[in-house]
Amino acid sequence: MQTEIIISGFGGQGALFAGQLMAYSAMDNQLEVTWFPSYGPEMRGGTASCTVIISDEEIGAPVVGMPTAVIAMNLPSLDKYEPQVKPGGLLVVNASMVNRQALRTDIRSAHIPANEIAERIGDRRLTNMVLLGSLLANLNVLDLKTVEASLRVHTPERHQRLVPLNIQALEEGATYLAA
Repeated sequence: MQTEIIISGFGGQGALFAGQLMAYSAMDNQLEVTWFPSYGPEMRGGTASCTVIISDEEIGAPVVGMPTAVIAMNLPSLDKYEPQVKPGGLLVVNASMVNRQALRTDIRSAHIPANEIAERIGDRRLTNMVLLGSLLANLNVLDLKTVEASLRVHTPERHQRLVPLNIQALEEGATYLAA
């Protein structure tokens, strides 16, 4: 089983962190994994994306042509990556930042008001965890509880106070299932 995921958004939205958390969780569960970040020269506001490949066998290359799943955190990411999702794949869209539905009918999609959910929980920076929660609930790659455990283990001590909010965001996102 090999699952290829792209997470994309503006810099500062947490796309890279969401992918890194998945990579840690896969490693914690003795799976093979690659995490390949890509970002523009801007610190915040430019483009940022990462590819995560999770497999129970050795991974040949970190390059993804047709991902199994995409998290599109903004409209430019949706425009770029929707055409690349493998038929039958999953598209998780931040409906707070995107003003259109998915165009493809051969994939499953979940449109989530992630910014609003994150703000209701208490911090807009939780948007990435809301979207990741939905991806995990809709894709048989990593168990939600496994990712929550990895979050606790791999979060630096200075940020441990944020772990409960991140877990709440993951769990709320997991309630949004793809159509």
